[in-house]
Amino acid sequence: MKLIRTSSSEWREHLVFLGALMRNPRNVGAIAPSSALLARHVARHVTPGSRVVELGPGTGVVTRELLVRKGESGTLLAVDTDRTFVDRIRRAWPEVDCVCASAETLPLLAAERGWAEVDHIVCGLPFAVLPAATTTLIVDGVEKLLRSGGTFTTFQYAHTFRLPPAASFRRQMSAHLCCLPTSQLVVRNVPPAIVLTWHRRVSPGGASNRDQVLWATNSGPGPAGGTRRMHAGLPRVRG
Repeated sequence: MKLIRTSSSEWREHLVFLGALMRNPRNVGAIAPSSALLARHVARHVTPGSRVVELGPGTGVVTRELLVRKGESGTLLAVDTDRTFVDRIRRAWPEVDCVCASAETLPLLAAERGWAEVDHIVCGLPFAVLPAATTTLIVDGVEKLLRSGGTFTTFQYAHTFRLPPAASFRRQMSAHLCCLPTSQLVVRNVPPAIVLTWHRRVSPGGASNRDQVLWATNSGPGPAGGTRRMHAGLPRVRG
């Protein structure tokens, strides 16, 4: 039997995570930090020079990947409500603009920095357990700040994917960004997670296009097909 060795830094990361989970299980919503593979999938759309927002960075597994991908010319704002996580990220990466605040205040945080829009928003928040009102405020903020052509990427754990709050979040985000998400199941994570990415587009159809997206998320395949597999069942494994 082969033993899996865990570095001291990984143990410390898990201990910090478990401490936050015990203090506020609703806001953390997971049992372990994200895997390096999941972090790569979540950050994959970020390119050098991007202006990026990370909501719920936690212990910084995804933050580390975002820093590599945005390069020295990019900008990263990380937002977390847990002071322990915020302090940890500030110590590890002083160059990251990391604030202790709620994701609901994203438009205000952007305005304080003179940002009218951002290129990418990456999110590690547990929408499956967040209050509906909180989810709505976050989705509204993403719509206000994400530029046309930008991406919003998050992940949901496979065992929570079909829960009503998780499905409601996906419907809201699809309607607000006028598109359906792409999906990828990452099994090498504890627990397995589904990465969801919305590519923002501004539709000339306005509200009518939102209605079409909502119909697709609720009814299954529309004229273009393929939506039912995404929203009614789990996506196939790709990585």
